[in-house]
Amino acid sequence: MTLEQPCVVVLGGSGFVGGHLRAAFRSSGARVVSVSRTRPGDVGGNGPTVEHFVVFDLLAAGPAEVGAMLADTGADVVVNAAGGYWRMTDQQMWGANTELVSTLVAAVRTLPHRPLLIQLGSVHEYGPGSRDTGITEERTPAPANAYGRSKVEAARCVLDAASTSELNGVVLRIANIIGPGLPAGSLLGDIAAHLERFAQDGDAAGRDLVLGPLNAERDFVDVRDVADAVLAVTRAPRADVSGRVINIGSGVAVSAARVAERLIELSDLPVRLVERARTGTSRSDVDCQMLDVSRARQLLGWVPRRNLDASLTGLLGAA
Repeated sequence: MTLEQPCVVVLGGSGFVGGHLRAAFRSSGARVVSVSRTRPGDVGGNGPTVEHFVVFDLLAAGPAEVGAMLADTGADVVVNAAGGYWRMTDQQMWGANTELVSTLVAAVRTLPHRPLLIQLGSVHEYGPGSRDTGITEERTPAPANAYGRSKVEAARCVLDAASTSELNGVVLRIANIIGPGLPAGSLLGDIAAHLERFAQDGDAAGRDLVLGPLNAERDFVDVRDVADAVLAVTRAPRADVSGRVINIGSGVAVSAARVAERLIELSDLPVRLVERARTGTSRSDVDCQMLDVSRARQLLGWVPRRNLDASLTGLLGAA
């Protein structure tokens, strides 16, 4: 960013990703405004702390209300880290991921000072992948689940507006995010919570951790690397990023079973992973997803810096 002490508004600032974004932007010297339904906690971060909090229900507000809130902040950058997946119905995901973004885009269009809108998307927008090659941004989205469908429609809303120069907007399609603070509800968040409970009480019943089939292969990226990527977007020339989709991931697919086993190994606790056999032949999710992150390297100068062990160790340390 070329602006002196720019204002960065983080929507969903009380969440897992939002907290890391706030810390990263504070460390960069930006003035941070965190917007969420509740006042967030802190995940650390170095540098001057210039941060404000706005308690605001994005799901209950219309474009005029959201626009007025953003205008009051003087936003130079708006990062949408709001939304949801874990423990949500399909209808709730559509509201949190699609309708919210539609409202946000309508609001940003009205602002006289046009901020950069960064929409945090998902690898699940693409649908099934291949073990042979990473998914590029040219791939036509074909989401295989309700979450992916809700996110791809949100992305289209941003990209359509950017294509007509109604706003400056970029979509980051992000791999499966892990790292410090990953909440329960996700597979690895649930495992980390189980390990923490076992470490505290030593309950023998916790020695066996029974999980469903773990044969899927996924691209995992550290939440701190995601925050670095978002910062890199704000520093890139807007003409280079606006209207673009940029993949953010590790570029490697790892089996869910191996990641779960490694998390238990790093905990050094006597917990045994027991994987239930798959029943039936139907499957609502995809077996392999791996992103090609060449565009992020070319446009942003970004590459992931943290390996899987660093991410899992960070998750255990924060549990």
